[in-house]
Amino acid sequence: MQLLYPWFLLGLLATAIPVVIHLLQLRRPQRVLFTNTEIIRRVELVTTRYRKVQQLLVLLARVATVVALVFVFCQPFIEAKEIRDTTGIDVLIDNSFSMQASDVTYGSLMRRAIGEARKLSEGSQLRLINAGSNSLSKAVYNDKLDKLRPTAKGVFIDNYVIDDRYGKGNSLYVFSDFQKNVFSADALNKLAAGKEVVLVPVQGQPIGNIYVDSLWVDDAFLRVRTNVGIHMRLRNGGSVAAVDCPVKVFLGKRQVAAFRVTAEPGRAVTSVVQVQLEDERLALGRVVTEDVPMTFDNTFYFTLQPAAAIRVLEIGAEPVSQQAYANEPLFKYSFSKVKNVDYSAMRQANTVVLNEVNTLDTGLKDGLRAVVKRGGSVVVIPTAARTARATYQQFFRELGIGTVEWEDLGATPELREVAMPNAREPFFRDVFGAQARAVTMPRVAPVLRWSRTGTDILRLRDGESYLANFVSGAGQVYVFSAPFTKEYSDFTTQALFVPVMYRMAMLSFKNEQLPAYRLTQDAVNLQLPASAGNTSGPADASNLKLVKDSLTLIPGQRVVGQEMRLELPQEMNEVGFYQVQRLGKVLTTLAFNQDKRESELAAYSVDDLRQMVGPNRPNVRVVEAGNAGVGLAKFRQERMGTPLWRYFLALALLTLLAEALLVRFGRRGTGTKRVVGVA
Repeated sequence: MQLLYPWFLLGLLATAIPVVIHLLQLRRPQRVLFTNTEIIRRVELVTTRYRKVQQLLVLLARVATVVALVFVFCQPFIEAKEIRDTTGIDVLIDNSFSMQASDVTYGSLMRRAIGEARKLSEGSQLRLINAGSNSLSKAVYNDKLDKLRPTAKGVFIDNYVIDDRYGKGNSLYVFSDFQKNVFSADALNKLAAGKEVVLVPVQGQPIGNIYVDSLWVDDAFLRVRTNVGIHMRLRNGGSVAAVDCPVKVFLGKRQVAAFRVTAEPGRAVTSVVQVQLEDERLALGRVVTEDVPMTFDNTFYFTLQPAAAIRVLEIGAEPVSQQAYANEPLFKYSFSKVKNVDYSAMRQANTVVLNEVNTLDTGLKDGLRAVVKRGGSVVVIPTAARTARATYQQFFRELGIGTVEWEDLGATPELREVAMPNAREPFFRDVFGAQARAVTMPRVAPVLRWSRTGTDILRLRDGESYLANFVSGAGQVYVFSAPFTKEYSDFTTQALFVPVMYRMAMLSFKNEQLPAYRLTQDAVNLQLPASAGNTSGPADASNLKLVKDSLTLIPGQRVVGQEMRLELPQEMNEVGFYQVQRLGKVLTTLAFNQDKRESELAAYSVDDLRQMVGPNRPNVRVVEAGNAGVGLAKFRQERMGTPLWRYFLALALLTLLAEALLVRFGRRGTGTKRVVGVA
């Protein structure tokens, strides 16, 4: 046995107090009444012997009480078999949403982990890593444990690095459900090598858990009062089958669909719901699954934004593509002559159609390069004029297309037929409908050809390219091999003209805002509108705030062109809709959900963790808490020694009780003396 505070042994001097009291009590005279001198000797003999035994026992009881209390303050303990040089305890509790799983004794895994962690607060320096790196008193430690709640940005152990700032030489206790898709062998390597690490898994009952794994729409171009197909992949992240789980879909406050799904563990089911947007405002949607007890992922938030008008600018002598774009509300069409180019409209345009321009001056070429640099599209319809070849050649090289070859066709160019396009090509998706129809193909006379560095969209029957796509910067360049004038092409009069022009313009539109985001991602990229007179970037791209009800957060902000990168604050841990505001004006609304990894409840067992730890990590131990923490308490005793102060406290109470009984019932000797004296 060893003493934690041996200097309290000085308290043994207090044993002199009951000894002094005992000696003083012996010197006090007693008066004895008698009537018969013959029996005096017998009475005195019996009474004196009884009183001496009683007083001696009381003295021993009092001395034992003082000694026991002294040893209580000395904190005696039996030394552990395996001594660990630890000065304190660090506690890390997984407070992610998966810890909401039910537990028979505590109600949830989170409450169970807190209950087990509270038992570690005996005679050690305490640090709760969830609350920082400061050492805590027992009362403060227990108070911070009670305040822990599952959050969307809970402790992911695979992202946690425990270093010496949490106490060099301290023992680290990790309480978690150890999900398979979150915890890995790499997480063990991040824990400090010189620290004793104790993994304490808490496991709940097997359950099923239906959640929305992903959501997407059929088309990026959402139109008002037009059917939109919302695809939802619902996945069962539990360990038992989920049968007939109710699912409801809402747009705003209106329920638009309801159905039921059944999924086996680890399997996904995809459902499609047809909805319509009532107006051009951003629609706020929810997918609600009704399964218990895991309710943290029962609501998936998303937004649907009707497509903004695609700006198309045509530059040329005559407006050729006006017939394709002007009558469709999806496009905002404008035309500029070569000598009077509207550069303001060019900076805002998604697609610029360069129609048989004979001269490309420096300003025009710079404007076109700026379009593709910011992600727009340039459609080049070449001219047959020989004087324009040099400027086009230089322009193609600047766009990264390379060298092209020009052809002299003479006064009467020979027209060749364009081959039927492949309906399976992504460019022609949904162009020809479900059933293939006979389409009259255009006839063209190419004036230029290029090397196969791009992607052919339309070809001639002899295999030569007619329309090709080239990647340039962040945008696209589409090049026709023949002019649109009737001597070189009848493409503008054919049925294929409108869908091809539509697709080129539609592919130039980029909606940077996704239907939904995750709280655990680092940043969000948004396309903000440009201010009037300043089309090179977003207007006043600063002072942005994320607002949810009464919560206001200021994200980190960085502007790249017209794109704003918002770095999500660490304090942002509530799912739902967040408004992006600038100076009180709402720019857009974003939907945020929890990390879907938390919905996958498959976890490592104690045996799995021990196998993962292996023999190469002697500082890492896996301990099963057991019923009411018996296993963890036994482990603590083996590692820290067995405390004995409780037993000495019990001994002190027993000796006090013995003293009270001796004093109370020890008066029989006096009573016997009185009875004998009367006789």
